[in-house]
Amino acid sequence: MPGLLGKKIGMTSVFSADGKNIPCTVIEVGPCVVTQIKTAETDGYEAVQLGFVDKKDKHTTKPLAGHFKKAGVTPKRHLAEFKGFSDCKLGDVLTVDLFGDTVFVDVIGTSKGKGFQGVVKRHNFRGVGEATLGQHNRLRAPGSIGACSYPAKVFKGTRMGGQMGNARTTVQNLQVIKVIPEHNLLLIKGSVPGSKGSIVLIEK
Repeated sequence: MPGLLGKKIGMTSVFSADGKNIPCTVIEVGPCVVTQIKTAETDGYEAVQLGFVDKKDKHTTKPLAGHFKKAGVTPKRHLAEFKGFSDCKLGDVLTVDLFGDTVFVDVIGTSKGKGFQGVVKRHNFRGVGEATLGQHNRLRAPGSIGACSYPAKVFKGTRMGGQMGNARTTVQNLQVIKVIPEHNLLLIKGSVPGSKGSIVLIEK
């Protein structure tokens, strides 16, 4: 699916034509530059590599510097591949106008890291204890984890406490509220993964 790289700016709300207040996320989309075109003959599949956000030459490794020089573009901080593009050439600049007639998009990002969390927050457990009968440390406990005489083990995949967030997350079928090409902004209904300033991938 064709798409672009963007940066999450934050959230706001807009009024629809019938007066409803719609929460939406503001994303700065592009401009993205074509840095490589992959073909089935040379790479085994067809895709277009896009670069986003300029980077200084002194912060670019020599292999990447040669890669960008071959494409005839300045070094870029973020790279991503998208399928479905046609008639693209090295050095072409793609802007938010790509989504001018798009109604729904998929957004891919890295969710906010929450650190080590228990089962109540991580898996929506309700807890096993009640605040009566002298209990003081069982309210948010997971309860039995399934070990018994047979099988004398805990099954893989049992929901427990652990690392939460900081993972690649995809949200599908988000509605495009508005495209502002003069500022490279895209307004999407609802929330998208990641914190302010994080890089996201927007696909048609």
